[in-house]
Amino acid sequence: MLHAAKGERLEARFTVALTLGLCQGETLGLRWQEVDLEAGDLRVREALQRVKGKLQLVEPKTPGSRRALPVPPSVVLALREHRRNQLEERLAAGPLWQDSGLVFTTTIGTPLDATNVVRRYRAILDRAGLPRMRYHDLRHACASLLLAQGVELRTIMEILGHSQLSTTAEVYAYVLPALQGGRREPYGGALDRQLARFGCSNGCSRRQKPRSSRTGASHFP
Repeated sequence: MLHAAKGERLEARFTVALTLGLCQGETLGLRWQEVDLEAGDLRVREALQRVKGKLQLVEPKTPGSRRALPVPPSVVLALREHRRNQLEERLAAGPLWQDSGLVFTTTIGTPLDATNVVRRYRAILDRAGLPRMRYHDLRHACASLLLAQGVELRTIMEILGHSQLSTTAEVYAYVLPALQGGRREPYGGALDRQLARFGCSNGCSRRQKPRSSRTGASHFP
């Protein structure tokens, strides 16, 4: 899927969702102040949700959902590229830019609507020749791939923000047999191998600059 997403304006959004297991609201609510690309980590503190018709940042569902995650080098590269692209869009938008501080925004800096995100996600699935799946299935794919590669179940629990190990074990019981007798692999190494498997081993490819002007920036998601 990541191969099919190459060249997408917000390619890094799908890379983060698939490799770090963030929920859609957590991905869309991620702010740059919670991302440390030098140290290679990020903190999940809020989620973006529509409340009474307005997009708002809200507290995560459970205390365990507030978590810190190590970011593998390949994802760091993708986020660096994304930040450069966002700065270019900010310059192109000029006075139209609204500084939300969010990592993933429209071309004028406003929060992304989940409906538009799902629309782009489905287009990528179609391009990749994959069956229709929920956006939330990216989270399940992340956990399943890491389990199959031998990452410890407790580590998966912490990545996903589950409050109990039993929850993780129950949801992903069908993958657990792959752990029997398998070698354990560090979390970051497993995610980098996962990215390489999906054609993104050196970070996301540089996309073309958006054709927009200060007075007519397109506000696509």
